[in-house]
Parts: sequence; structure tokens; C-alpha cells
Amino acid sequence: MLVPIFNLKLNHKVNPHMVTVGRYDGIHSSLTCATTAGKVFIHNPHSKKFSQEGPVSFASDSDVNLLSINQQVAALGAGRLDVNSDKDVLAVGTQTNLMVYDVNNNSDIFYRETPDGSNSITIGRLGSYDQPLVIIGGNCSLQGYDMEGLDSFWTVTGDNVCSLALLDFNNDGQNELIVGSEDYDIRVFKEDEIIAELTETDTITCLCEMQDTKFGYALANGTVGVYDRNARYWRIKSKNQPMTIHGFDLDSDGVLELITGWSNGKVDARSDRTGEVIFKDNFTCAVAGIVQSDYRHDGTEQLICVSTEGEVRGYNPATKDMAGNLMDTNFEQDTVREVSQRIQNLKMELKNYDQNTKAGSVAAAAKISGGGSFSAERPFPPGEFDKARMGVIPAATQLQTTLTVYPGDPETSPHIELFIGTTNETAVRVVMIFAEGIFEGESHVVHPQQSKVSTIMKIPIIPPKDVTVDLHIKALIGYKTSSQFHVFELTRQLPKFSMYQLLPPQAEVQEPGGHCTFQINDRISRVVLWINQSFLLQEDLACEGQQLSIAFLSLRGSGPLFIKIEQSGQVMIRTDDMDLAAEIIQSLSNFLNMEDLQVIADFPEDMEKLRQILVKVDEFHSVRQKLTAEMADHSNLIRNMVVRAEDARIMGDMKNMRKGYMELFNLNRDLINGYKIRCSNHQELLNCLKQVNQVIQKAGKLRVGKYKTQVISACRVAIKNNNVNSLFKIIKSGAS
Repeated sequence: MLVPIFNLKLNHKVNPHMVTVGRYDGIHSSLTCATTAGKVFIHNPHSKKFSQEGPVSFASDSDVNLLSINQQVAALGAGRLDVNSDKDVLAVGTQTNLMVYDVNNNSDIFYRETPDGSNSITIGRLGSYDQPLVIIGGNCSLQGYDMEGLDSFWTVTGDNVCSLALLDFNNDGQNELIVGSEDYDIRVFKEDEIIAELTETDTITCLCEMQDTKFGYALANGTVGVYDRNARYWRIKSKNQPMTIHGFDLDSDGVLELITGWSNGKVDARSDRTGEVIFKDNFTCAVAGIVQSDYRHDGTEQLICVSTEGEVRGYNPATKDMAGNLMDTNFEQDTVREVSQRIQNLKMELKNYDQNTKAGSVAAAAKISGGGSFSAERPFPPGEFDKARMGVIPAATQLQTTLTVYPGDPETSPHIELFIGTTNETAVRVVMIFAEGIFEGESHVVHPQQSKVSTIMKIPIIPPKDVTVDLHIKALIGYKTSSQFHVFELTRQLPKFSMYQLLPPQAEVQEPGGHCTFQINDRISRVVLWINQSFLLQEDLACEGQQLSIAFLSLRGSGPLFIKIEQSGQVMIRTDDMDLAAEIIQSLSNFLNMEDLQVIADFPEDMEKLRQILVKVDEFHSVRQKLTAEMADHSNLIRNMVVRAEDARIMGDMKNMRKGYMELFNLNRDLINGYKIRCSNHQELLNCLKQVNQVIQKAGKLRVGKYKTQVISACRVAIKNNNVNSLFKIIKSGAS
């Protein structure tokens, strides 16, 4: 077992997710953490004899330097920003600004206001940019600053950013940006273009780079796992919350393990291939952060774990004799464990057979003692009743499933109906469905009462989002009198746009006001094939003629959806839901392998909402400037009042001193009220900016490839220039 090579107890509480390490002098590593008091402390142990043999334990205040931020720290990061220097810089983000700091020279490098906040920070090279960037994720936006503080990179994402990581995702020699957000999506940006979207089941709280194209992730619901590009390698779920993750080769086998720090104080290392725990340790409180560095300055990278109470432990990687084996296990022990598990399974199976035999013997004895008087009433052929009691079902029994769109009625809301039934008189006793993102806890169990057991079962399913979902179904099948059952397992796929009901051609539905048009070069039969795969239809559509007109009704209440294709290849999508139009365009373009697609869009309702939001943004900015000016005036008054009151105290003029301090008290109360107004104003401003960024994200998502990038860049320029008319034209036409 590995033991800590050093243990520190720092007298500062540490904010979760706000732990980093940097070589600010270019040589020695310094542990940097944000405290709950709005400060950043930098621990530099190199004034001590820290490279001596054996564990070292100390906590001297002389090793800790405090940096006052005077605001609540929201994110922290360290890394090299200047390619001509080997010194790291420290980036500190708050909800209103970003400060990049030179710790070695005790000076600011640059300071920038960030209206969208700074929820997460990473430093490194992105794509083809010449210089490393400080990349911050905030309120539906991503911004990157170079060494000069220039805003070199900017784009929008679907929701508030929670975590960032830089990784060569597609193995092209350049880093992509992995972004985790509150809308349960992991998005991969190649510079400002999204090249992959991975949907998870909760907020993505942590991301970390692993080996090659692998990266680790953690969710707010207790899930941690590893992806290799678009494919999930493994995941596990715990009742505790993962606070931080990091990739580190702890067992010295040449492959990085996923190190996880948990809310209950546990630290574990899991194999990147299987998720099996190969090492674990425990703190007395939650783990705030995990980093790695040559902290002892002895040429070996240590794994450094920091708790929220300021306890620090450092671990050296395993030695050669322990390489690949940290849990005191070997091949023989693993084999014995596997054999023991098989023996247990066989014993359980044998026990079930014994119970079946006893049940059959009891049934036979009851039939003999009763003279067979009940044989005329039972629905089984002679001899089958005993088999039913023993759980035996006919060999030809099959499980049938059907997915249908149910539009709803006065008693039930619209949903997808999963029909499960058997091909004979056997009954469906229990159904278990495992699916990501549909059920709370990812599973749903239905077990009707004994009196309501039948050969069929109907289960309502309501997908919250338009995503493709695999339904893993396990059904327990047996007779009503059976005490043991057979398990049927199967998988059904729920199409992406399953919550849309196909309308008959003669249905009279008012066409939506919003629409978008674009040109495709594929045959209509290919589009029909996409519709059959993406929507839940009772019968596949047939390709008839050179035109297509089809209508759907959203079961989520967003109104009708019309898809029309002309003989010339022009496609028109009519819907009042801009998000839905964007999802359809992305799905269709991906199916038809279109790299670039320009779209003309017009969504009057969304544009009117955007216009109102921009008016509010201007109002909030005006109020903010007015409040800031008032606060500056009050600050000058406070200085004068303090001086006058102190002069009166020194001269013994108690009357004027009391009067001065009463005025100070009233002014302080006004300042506190003004601060509350500023906070409320700032929060409203953030909400409006989030909605603006989301509209830009939707406008970009209506296009594909280079046109998507052009729209987002042009929208940003229009907002910076406060050109509202130009912004609307860009969203509609896709170009400036």
C-alpha cells in the first residue's frame, strides 16, 4: 500500500475545485488555493529542507503568502502564458472580472472585466492559436485571453459552463476544448466549432485530461467515468459526490489512472480501462482538489491531494516492485476470487432448482390427496400445472415490445407508450427499464398487484429532451401462480424526435410563423430514410414523387412542425421553436454528411424576445454605471466624515463626534442598501446576457461548418459595436 510521502496542515479552509499548482519562479512548485474568505494563499515550502528522506510534517505561516482578491473567488488556474518564459502565471476569476497575476514579481499582468463571470479556468494551447490562452467559461460563453490580455477567442455554448479541459480529442496534433455545462452536455470545441456533443445525466462538474484521446468526467449525481473520444469506456455511480478528478500514473504501469476526490473524504484511483479501484485513502473531510507536481524538488512528480480543511498529502508513484499492483493482490488471488464467485452463483442456481422440485412435489401431493377434483377448473393441460408452479414456461414463449406515440387525454399527459406482452398465456410480472436521462436514477421498475397481473403491460415514457436513448428492458415472465420467473432481456432504441406525433395529410393546422430554408443536393429518398429513423412512426414513410410535405405535432407543447422539400432540393422547416429547428438541421446534416450548410432563418417571436432582452441589458448597464458613480461619491464622503469625527474626538468635542458618527452610520446603511441593489441588478444582467448568448448559440446551431463559425463571430462583433439591427440581420441571413 502507498502511504503519503509528506503531510501538511495549512491553517486555511479551501474552496472545492479551486486548487492548482504553479512554478511561478520557473523552478519550484507552489501549491495555490482559494479560501472561503475571498483570498488566495500560495504555499511555497522551498525555504525548508523539504527534500530530505521520509515524510515531512509542518505548517509554518512563513511558507504561506496571502493574495487578497476582495471578492469571492469563482475559479483558479495556473500555467505558462508566455512561450518565451518558463514561469507560470496565476489566473484568478470572480463573477465580475479576471485577474492574471505574476506571483514571482508580485504584479498584475492584466485585469479584465468579465460580465459573463468565470466559473472555470484552464490555461494552455488551443487549436492553431500561436500563443497559449487563459480560457474562462462563464454564463453560456467561452473567452480566451493571450499574454497581452487581448480577447483572442470567444464563442458561446448551450448553458452555464461548469468545467473545462484541453485535450487532443481527435488526435490531429492540436488541442480541442472540452466543455461541461449545466444542461448535462459535454461539448468539444475545435477552436470555435463544435465537433462533438455527448449527453450525460446531470451537470458535468469536473473534466480532466487522461491519456491520448481519453478524458475523465464527473457528474453532480455521483457518477465518474472515462470517455475515449465519443465512446464511454466505463462509469460508476456513488451515493457521494465527486469533488475533483485528475489523471495520474500512480501504479507506474505507463497508463494514467483516474484519481477521484469525494465529498466524504475518500480518495481513490481507478483503472482507466475497467474502472476498478487500485488504490484508496481517506481524509477526515471533503477533498477540495487534486494536482500533481515535483513538490519536493527531487525529480519525481507527486500526486497532491488537498482537503477543504487545508490538509495536504503527497504520494509518490509506486516503486518498480509494486508497479501495476497497489492493492496487495496478484493473479492467483484474482483467480481464486473469480472461482469463488462462480461457486456462489452455482450454489444459488442449485438452491433454486431444489425449491422448484419441492414446489412440484407439494403440488403433486395436493393433487393426489384432493383426488384431482380441481382439474376441471384450472386453465392448464394435464401436467402443466406442476410446471407452472415450478416456474417452467413454454419453450416458444416470446416477448413482444412496441413503441407508440400517445397524444394524451383529459386524464393522462402526452407520452411515449411502451407496450410489452407475451405470445401465450404467461404473464408479465415485473418490468425493469434502464435508460439514461429519462428516469430519476436512470431506472424504472413496474410491478403490478397480483390481481392486476396480465399478459400485457403498458408503460408511459416521457423523454425530457430530443436525444436518442437506448431502453434496456428486463422483464420477469411466468404464470400467475408461479413463485419463480424467467428473465427476458432486450434493448429498444427511442428515436431522437420521438415526442412528435405524425399528423394526417387532411389535418387542419395553422402553419407556424417561424421558418428556415436551405438547399440540399441529396435525393428525397435519403431524407425520407432520415425521417423514418429519427421519428417514431407506426409505418415507414414511402418515397413518392419528387416532393415531400409532412407535419408533426410536438407533445411538449411547442406547436406544429412542418417539413417541406421541393423538387429543386430546397428544404423548408416551419416551427416556432428555434431550438427544434436547430436540432433538426444538425441531425439531418449529420445523416447526409454535409460539412457546410448555409441557412436563411426567420423566427419573429424569438427576435422580438431578443429585442426586449437587449433593451433590458442597456437599462441594467445604465443602472450599474449610476450605482457605481454613487458608490464612488459615498466613498469620498466617508473619508471626509471619518476625518471630521476623529478630529472632534481628539479635541473632546463629543457633540460633533456623535453627530459625525451618526452621519457615518446612516451613510453606511445607504451603502449596504445600494450594494443589495447592485447585486440584484448584476444578477438580472447575468440572466439577460445568458439569454442573449443562448440565442446566438441557437443561431449558430442553425448552420453547419464554417457558416456556423461565421454567424457566432459576426454576432459577437455586432454586440460589441451595440449594433442591434446588424445582429438581427446576421441571425436571419447567416452573414454580416
